Amino acid sequence: MEFSETVKVTTKAVSCSGSGGILGHPKVYLNMGEKTSIECPYCSRKFTLKKQLVKKAS
Repeated sequence: MEFSETVKVTTKAVSCSGSGGILGHPKVYLNMGEKTSIECPYCSRKFTLKKQLVKKAS
């Protein structure tokens, strides 16, 4: 599956509501856990932890 967008983030807990407004989807809260990225189940937007933070977590 191809992702619609990749967003670099600084925390492992993120939220997504699609494109926002009436064109979006219900707001969901996602937690990466031990992973360094996570995909929104509604819009396939991918959230990836910034590389500097991945090195610190290792």
